Amino acid sequence: MAKIPTAAVAATGLVGGYAAARFTRRRPLGGAVLAAAGAYCAREWNKTSGPKGAAALLTVYLAGFGGSHPLAKKIGAWPSVLSVAALSAGSAYVLSDRSGRSSDQN
Repeated sequence: MAKIPTAAVAATGLVGGYAAARFTRRRPLGGAVLAAAGAYCAREWNKTSGPKGAAALLTVYLAGFGGSHPLAKKIGAWPSVLSVAALSAGSAYVLSDRSGRSSDQN
């Protein structure tokens, strides 16, 4: 089975979590989307980048979530979410996905 790139999952978790919270008006639903994507990514990052790499990437993911709130006051909600999603996805690609390693190869 083909591995889903964590860059895509991380970006989807941030954008999808925001969209779910905004459009349903249920913030816990957005948090569930964010958490589910983060849990998947953390597991895969641990396999491909080890515990330190996984911790670093999870920090970027969660800092993006937290940082999007004050950033939204300066540039708007959607641009903020898209910016932090791009940062998180780029970090995941460079530090984990690009290496070409997967759980099937270990």
